[in-house]
Amino acid sequence: MSEPLEALLDRVRACSRCADSLPHAPRPIVQAGRGARILIVGQAPGSRVHASGMAWDDDSGDRLRGWLALDRETFYDPEQVALVPMGLCYPGNGGDLPPRRECAPLWHAPLLAQMENLKLTLLVGQYAQAAYLPRAMRPSLTAAVRAHAQAPQDRFPLPHPAWRSRLWMARHPWFEAEVLPVLQAKVAQALGR
Repeated sequence: MSEPLEALLDRVRACSRCADSLPHAPRPIVQAGRGARILIVGQAPGSRVHASGMAWDDDSGDRLRGWLALDRETFYDPEQVALVPMGLCYPGNGGDLPPRRECAPLWHAPLLAQMENLKLTLLVGQYAQAAYLPRAMRPSLTAAVRAHAQAPQDRFPLPHPAWRSRLWMARHPWFEAEVLPVLQAKVAQALGR
């Protein structure tokens, strides 16, 4: 019998495996519930998220919730949406450093094993896509997002919604016109709406 999710989350949040490599004390940020139907795999918390202790609690989160057409209440309900980044702690430099490599191999499999109702996994950014998409699908982040229909049915690649995404979206207007409506329909379907 596996350990209860609450006990696993306590262990995850107490993790200090990479403490010597971080600019601040470890503060693993994760949200998970047994009933979660959507999993969002991002990069790593930024400085504002590290300070608040709440995943996606910044401008990027506002933009991501807009893309998904989800309100804060639904987004932060662990029985609907799980938030498990590739790196659970703030890596430094405003969040622009790569996620720590220790986190995903250590925590993703046990967390995912606890969430048997997942219908859709959103892969936000290149690190999540490298971990969860076949290599042939990701010659670049833009190519992976553009080819979202060729991704495994339960996975959906997205760019990171940082402020830079506005520039990326301006260069790739097909994202808003073609990808976001499909994404929003998949999110609604996964949540049973």
